[in-house]
Amino acid sequence: MEATSDHKTPADKSQSVWPHLFEPFRTAAASVANFFSPSADAANAENAYEINMELPGVAPEDIDVSLHDHVLTIKGEKKNSREEKTKTYYFTERSYGAFQRSFRLPGDVDASDIGADFNDGVLTLTLPKTSPAKREEEKIAVRRG
Repeated sequence: MEATSDHKTPADKSQSVWPHLFEPFRTAAASVANFFSPSADAANAENAYEINMELPGVAPEDIDVSLHDHVLTIKGEKKNSREEKTKTYYFTERSYGAFQRSFRLPGDVDASDIGADFNDGVLTLTLPKTSPAKREEEKIAVRRG
């Protein structure tokens, strides 16, 4: 059975102009999300976890790393500006925005020894693992009830 319509719009939605009309807004929203939510990756090594976060254009003094209730939070502010002057024109462009990412840490992270290094626009967080204490086996007596 073929879909029909009494209106001037096509019954087949795939040929409608409306989905394409909003496409620039979708890509703009993705750009804004990427600007305010920096990319990160995490790795699990034998003795530590490592989180790398891309923060191009961010100054180290604009980054705040904190730990609360085993949740590691990285906050900061991106500030970009560009200025061009020639004999015939003057152009300036500025963009600002705050960002925040949070990571719930595994229970075996030694919170007292977390390290943060910033180099070439990449923040590297090193989260050492606690060394499991060597425990001797204990026998538990079973009582009769």
